[in-house]
Formats: sequence, structure tokens, C-alpha cells
Amino acid sequence: MTSLVKRFVKPAVKSVLYPLYERRLLRQLDFAQTPHHVGVILDGNRRWSKANPAEDGDTSSARGHKAGSDKIIDLLDWCEAAQVKVVTLWLLSNQNLNRSPEELVPLLRIIGDAVNDLAAKKRWEIRPVGSLELLPAQLQEELAKVAEATKGIKGIVVNVAVGYGGRSEIADAVKNLIIEGSQAGKTPVEIAATISVDEIGRHLYTAGLPDPELVIRTSGEQRLGGFLLWQSAHSEFYFCEAYWPDFRRVDFLRALRAYAQRHRRFGV
Repeated sequence: MTSLVKRFVKPAVKSVLYPLYERRLLRQLDFAQTPHHVGVILDGNRRWSKANPAEDGDTSSARGHKAGSDKIIDLLDWCEAAQVKVVTLWLLSNQNLNRSPEELVPLLRIIGDAVNDLAAKKRWEIRPVGSLELLPAQLQEELAKVAEATKGIKGIVVNVAVGYGGRSEIADAVKNLIIEGSQAGKTPVEIAATISVDEIGRHLYTAGLPDPELVIRTSGEQRLGGFLLWQSAHSEFYFCEAYWPDFRRVDFLRALRAYAQRHRRFGV
């Protein structure tokens, strides 16, 4: 009986109640206060797979990552409807590159497929960001082709963070600033004199884009883990209990409502 309730009754109740709740949330939202840039840490794919075995008993990480990748287009649809302009998706950290080949190889393949699927929609400009040089050559090539094919599309700018680490991003920004100064013939002292918050920002992976006003993390974890360390200095954070594959439009609307209700002080 318990399994029947879980499998049939609860989903039926949810299918009736959630649309009503969504409409209520939409009435409460002021889209004039929608964040222009939303960062999302897509967390909990592996735990989702273990907690929700397939009919054949499959609880593999690859299954969880595939379910998570299938959710991305839904999220972008919701962001589009809410008039969000920039979305940054953390798909893979540079530390994740140290995972076992048994998990990493299928995960990289899933990421490549997911990014190609986004590009195939021809609705969004896709910008890969991260330590891309650490990725397998084939994935680097795929990401470069997607970036070129979608460049200039008038839709949401979608940063796909692959092999990304916040500390590495800041280090790379400073390195590039120094290299730029050196190539211009400046001395070390002259280069040091040019280092500023604005100059470092100009060399970040997300240079030219607004900083995220809202960062969402799924799976119940309440930490950034290195995501957009520089850019999120004044961001609002929303932590959701749902694993990423279970993230629903209702959860997204709750995040927007929570953001709209906060008084942003920008560190003051």
C-alpha cells in the first residue's frame, strides 16, 4: 500500500496542486525586480539517482547526470519567461576532473551532449567558461564550435561553467592582466600599479556581463564551493532542498520570490 501511495497517489495530488500554487506565486511576483543574471549550482545528480532507483535497479552516477542535463532546457525556459538576461550554469568543477575515469568519461560525454542540445535550439548564446584547457581535446573542440555557432544570438546568454573553479578564475585573470601589461612593454612596477578591482574584473571569464544578483544551489547544501567567487560578492543566495533533477518551476519561482522580498544592501 505504501509503495502504491508513493507511486500513484502522491504524483496525482501534486499534478493538481502544483499548477495552482504556481499561479499563486506568479501573481505575487514583480518581474520588474527579476534578477538580470542568475547563477545556478546544479547539485545532487548522484544522490538523486541513488534515492530514485530505475525500474531495473540502476542507481549509477551517469543516470543521475543525464537526468540533470535533461532539466537544463526547462530552467532556461523558465528564465526566459521571467525575463532573466544571463544564466551561469556550473556543470563541472575543475576538482571534479580528478574523479575516476569510470564516472568522469560518461559525465564529460553527457555535458558535451547537453551543450550541443542547447545550441541546437538556436535560442541562446552559449559561452563556455572555465579551465577549458584541462578538458579532453574533443570536448574543447565541441565547446568552441558551440560558442562560435551561437555567437550573437539574441536571447539569454548562457555561461556553461565546465572545469570551472572560482580561485582558478581569479588567478587566471591576474595572470592575463600581467601578460597583457608585459606585452605592452610595461615594467613589473608599472603593471602592479594597474592592478585594481576593475582591471581584474575585465579579465574574468564573465567579463562584460553583469554580476549575478541571485545564486541558486540545489540539493540542500548551503555553500558556494568556489562558484563565481569574485562575481558573487554582493549576490543573494537561495538554497533549495530538492536535488537538481527534481528542481521544479515552483522551486524557481520561490527563489525569485525570495529574491524580490530581500532588501539588497550591497555590502553596506
